[in-house]
Amino acid sequence: MKKRPLFALILVGLLGIFAWQTPAILRAIPSRYVARLPEPIQALGVRQHVEALPTVAVVVDAASLLAGAPTVGSADPLPLPPPPTFTPSSIEQTTATRQATVTPAATATVAPSATPAATAVPSQARISPVYHQFQDWNNCGPATLAMALSYFGVGVSQYDVAEVVKPDKEDRNVSPEEMAAYVNNQTGVAALSRTNGTLEQLRRFIAAGMPVIVEVGLDPPGEYAWMEWYGHYLLVVAYDDALSQVWVYDSWLGTGAVPGESSDSQGRVVPYAVLESYWRQFNNNYIVLYQTEQAAEVAQIVGPDMDDQTMWAEALTTAQALVAADPEDAYLWFNLGTVYNALEDYERAAAAFDQARNIGLPWRMLWYQFGPYEAYYQMGRFVDVILLADITLQDRPYFEEAFYYKALAQVALGQTDAAQQNLERAVQFNPNFQPAQAALGQLTSGN
Repeated sequence: MKKRPLFALILVGLLGIFAWQTPAILRAIPSRYVARLPEPIQALGVRQHVEALPTVAVVVDAASLLAGAPTVGSADPLPLPPPPTFTPSSIEQTTATRQATVTPAATATVAPSATPAATAVPSQARISPVYHQFQDWNNCGPATLAMALSYFGVGVSQYDVAEVVKPDKEDRNVSPEEMAAYVNNQTGVAALSRTNGTLEQLRRFIAAGMPVIVEVGLDPPGEYAWMEWYGHYLLVVAYDDALSQVWVYDSWLGTGAVPGESSDSQGRVVPYAVLESYWRQFNNNYIVLYQTEQAAEVAQIVGPDMDDQTMWAEALTTAQALVAADPEDAYLWFNLGTVYNALEDYERAAAAFDQARNIGLPWRMLWYQFGPYEAYYQMGRFVDVILLADITLQDRPYFEEAFYYKALAQVALGQTDAAQQNLERAVQFNPNFQPAQAALGQLTSGN
């Protein structure tokens, strides 16, 4: 009997130590495992992060960014390696041969076909069949791409796609370019990634039997609101002009049916206005999938924007007009910076990103788009590059792009040992990320 108080004290002490260490333990565990725990336990391990990306102690001449043509920016201190490519891998796929079925009424249900669509766009259209997949942790891009490929009878899962585009399960982002590269390199289907898309183009693609993936911002609804803003992909499967809405297959929120019963739903409804509001947070990026025989029709729908320089020039006009109409929207300023980057006007790009940061950007912004790194690097603002990379990597060392750009800045500052370590981290995290591979080879060879 006398030993029980001592045992109780020891037990209370052990429980106290466990409770004291639990937050640290949870923060050290990859998020995909913590997310499977009960919410009260998850809350103990909330990782530290800034409320928004830090502001800049400069006054931006905003008016100068909204007029005039771009000018070429400063010389590149360290030439950037080429865009990412991917090592082909063998995957099993099956392609079903199907014929187009277009109803004579205003509503068109379209199956894959190489037959050009009529010039007139129907007021309603739907692509079918498409098979929904709920995403696993951080698997939005692969899951959405697998859904789009199912329309063509390509039998891949989100895990098949992820194995190529994000070898590490903790990778938080797959870019539109990476997804298009997967389709073009790994399947018999073709894909095109473009920016500055329009609702008119989206409608024409769907009417022609071509699935479209759009990159959007997402404010998690209801009980998920605490998670804050995310980047997300949606697969558009139908539209209706009379109702001013699209239907989407959403890898996270489903298709509008009862959770777990997605196959019998028409899709989650998104009004045109809501789609355009969140789509423009990512510069209206989209990926269209099509049969190779439809290439000419795709080029007709995309129009002059098939040419990169023309696309970015048109995107500049669009971005300037949107910013002028809504100058307090940080996403629009970010878009403007992205466009100026593409046009190699890095001075204006950096200023536009500064303005976006001073208005306020979500702390996850650089999970998905990396323009500030490039603009600041090109302008010799290496400390800014390192600052933003460190913020993005804090508690979440899951971004090869952040490691890569931080390393470039460190090379420019003469910190070659640290730079090599970060390039090695980038390569270890994603061996298919060619820019880091090229930069590491350049650094270690002394060239």
